[in-house]
Amino acid sequence: MTDITAVGEILIDLTQCGVTEQGIPEFAANPGGAPANLAVAASRLGAKTAFIGKVGRDSFGDFLRSTLIDNNVDVSGMAVDQVQHTTLAVVSLDADGERNFSFYRDPSADVNLTAEEISDEQLKNTRYLHFGSVSLTAEPARSATLHAARRARELGAYISYDPNYRASLWRDEATAVKRMLEPLDLVDVLKVSDEELPLLTGTEDLEEGTRLLAAHGIRLVLVTLGPRGAYYRMGENTGLVPGVPCVVGDTNGAGDTFFGAALSRLCRLDLDRVTVPELEAILALANLAASLTTSRHGAIPAMPTLAEVES
Repeated sequence: MTDITAVGEILIDLTQCGVTEQGIPEFAANPGGAPANLAVAASRLGAKTAFIGKVGRDSFGDFLRSTLIDNNVDVSGMAVDQVQHTTLAVVSLDADGERNFSFYRDPSADVNLTAEEISDEQLKNTRYLHFGSVSLTAEPARSATLHAARRARELGAYISYDPNYRASLWRDEATAVKRMLEPLDLVDVLKVSDEELPLLTGTEDLEEGTRLLAAHGIRLVLVTLGPRGAYYRMGENTGLVPGVPCVVGDTNGAGDTFFGAALSRLCRLDLDRVTVPELEAILALANLAASLTTSRHGAIPAMPTLAEVES
């Protein structure tokens, strides 16, 4: 039995890592893609994880597959597109380490994942099926992702979802919100950022916004608040778990690390019987793991191991 199976995009983050003496930006080819990031983050913290997605038949695709294998992520569900190349995302950073994304993805391999390439065998042998909203931006990946979530739920898995908003991938904001809200009735555990909460609910109020999201039947709603930590709603229980201060390297992958760390512990428990002290301990660990990632550069390369978190 796999603890967490993530489905969706895997890509190369061409992340700005400095400038030359002539002021020309320099970029590093980091492995990325939110679902793949989460699978690695959870694996490094002791969970048994798998990834379902699609890469191109190119050196970047080979590199991404090897990266997952090196991090003990099962890649038996990864497909190879014989025509389209592996997706690229250029990640520029501002002075505070905040990210700006430009995607080279129309078309590309990750968008071409089909429902037929996702096996029932993998979906029935996982405790959690995780996905994000980037794979909902275009067909056939949208239908494949929603099929995986529905089928995994039918087969007994919990469903986790991260509606990570990337404006440049959507035709307009209204379309994005409609598509990002569509899967909520399938979801058991939801993570949003403090920027996505008002986008999806129309309010910045944490208590009211999480109440509106939980009304879809979501058991646990998490809101990441950057250095302030994380807010949670579990039934009628709400609270704020403080963040862990750090000197920012870049924020790429911090949310994926947080959610991966949280799921790496939730997958050991009965979600309907998690107590508030248990949840707050899990979120404290997740905040620490995210802080360690934020203090470094890159997404997957920056993610901490279990030994680092425990020390």
